[in-house]
Amino acid sequence: MAVKFPVVAFDLDGTLYPNTSLYVRLVPFLLKEQKYLRAMGKSRTLMRQGNGGQLSGDFYEDQACIMGEILGISTKEAKNKTEHVIYRGWEPIFKKIRPFPYLRDTLDALCNAGVKMGLLSDFPTEEKLKNLNLSEYWYTSFSSEITGYLKPHSAPFMELARRLEAKPEEILYVGNSIPYDVVGAARAGMKAALIRPWWKKWGLKGLREDLSCFVFNDYRQLRDYVLN
Repeated sequence: MAVKFPVVAFDLDGTLYPNTSLYVRLVPFLLKEQKYLRAMGKSRTLMRQGNGGQLSGDFYEDQACIMGEILGISTKEAKNKTEHVIYRGWEPIFKKIRPFPYLRDTLDALCNAGVKMGLLSDFPTEEKLKNLNLSEYWYTSFSSEITGYLKPHSAPFMELARRLEAKPEEILYVGNSIPYDVVGAARAGMKAALIRPWWKKWGLKGLREDLSCFVFNDYRQLRDYVLN
């Protein structure tokens, strides 16, 4: 069997499962913690913009410091709340979330064809993968946070290539975000694939001509693309 890419890596949230499945279950929390979530979103935007995405070099301290300033609380309090609510609090929800249709079949097919697979997310991956029953497929899986940078900075993608023991041009990176996944992969010299449900075709406006990628809405299409 011909293989177009010897190495395929994936984003997690919104890529292995539909984001809508998570959002529906988070409605009570989203309503209760709007201010906190806005602060986290703003802190990550600032970290992506500031000094290439890195401030002091301690990602978690920087994130908590910015959030603390926005919310008017201490850095320690912001860090503890983020750990409790985001990094640990959401993980049990994933026991009720199901991956995209045909994802597992596609991962099995890639494994059987000898494709090496990795996973890179902007949030911790281990417990989510366990709860999604998808832990067994990855040569490596990690959060960009450990590099001190967030996607689309090239540093997490280069660390992904290092861990996969592959050249960037050998890797196909699969994600659901144009500005973070497609742009980040391109900056690192990787090819990209974008999962886009059929009802989100309008969202491709952000895909510039110089950001060529394979767009699919069914994981069987990705399987056939990689395995020819």
